[in-house]
Amino acid sequence: MTPADDFQRVTASLALWHRYDPASKTELFSTAIDTAKGLLLVDPILLAQPAEIALLADRRIAGVAVTNDNHWRASIVFATRFGVPVFGHADSLSEKPSSFNSVSNGEKILDDVHVIAVDGAAPGEIALHSAAENGTFIMGDALINFEPYGFTFLPAKYCTNFREMRKSLRALLEYKAERMLFAHGTPIVSNADGRLRRLLDGTRT
Repeated sequence: MTPADDFQRVTASLALWHRYDPASKTELFSTAIDTAKGLLLVDPILLAQPAEIALLADRRIAGVAVTNDNHWRASIVFATRFGVPVFGHADSLSEKPSSFNSVSNGEKILDDVHVIAVDGAAPGEIALHSAAENGTFIMGDALINFEPYGFTFLPAKYCTNFREMRKSLRALLEYKAERMLFAHGTPIVSNADGRLRRLLDGTRT
């Protein structure tokens, strides 16, 4: 896949980039979020060199996170180049890099980013939450936001257990989040936690 040639800054501490992947026939979104220890890249795809230089500026990459076993993308490339660990659930180990650090529900990555396990979605599915700037969720596959589906759940045919996934997602309601970013889909930039509650309650979002 051709590297993405640009990125979008969502907030002062949050950026995303994306590219259409012909192999999977879907748009792949990646996120960079500032932490106390440096940038955390989430489900990264490659960036063209000028865009990568602009994204990093004076920041250092401190780690890479994989939100499920389907989202390795360029994670190992970045981890190897910058000599940083890859964080993910123990069930996201099809690639088995030596730098892999298993994380569990309730733990933090780089001291700032909360891990929320989402059982029943893809193998090794986790959601990430940062409390900075009124809160941000970074999702793997459990929630999507693109046409023709809109903001909704991962279709049941792609889940290991759809009912269990919906139940697991309720854990996100314990967190405040103005924004929600996706591995597949357009970000929600306001009232994300309210929209999530309405979706989980089965009301119109």
